[in-house]
Amino acid sequence: MKLNDLKAQFEAVGVGIVGMTYDKPEIIKAFDEKWDIEFPVLKDVDRQHVEAWGVRNQEYGPGTFAYGVPYPGVVLISPEGEILAKWAEEGYRSRADWSEVLEQVTAVVGGR
Repeated sequence: MKLNDLKAQFEAVGVGIVGMTYDKPEIIKAFDEKWDIEFPVLKDVDRQHVEAWGVRNQEYGPGTFAYGVPYPGVVLISPEGEILAKWAEEGYRSRADWSEVLEQVTAVVGGR
């Protein structure tokens, strides 16, 4: 299931969706066009958010080709900038189960 498919359900509980990557703008644009992404995708300049959110893949140390690569994941952030929940999958092939994330997000947001 793609995140696009759940966008309306996230919005129904008051949560907007934004993607973030460290890729160059032309790569982001090509990905958006190929997969018809229906939400904004931002560039994480110098991987600042990867570090701040604690989702950097620790398998790659400084000086390696993949240093700074994040675990694939989801971060739920309040309007005030507080991290309310985080799902980060170790490795690069695993992805969060979107239906489980939606269920947990609904529980967190409903309790606010």
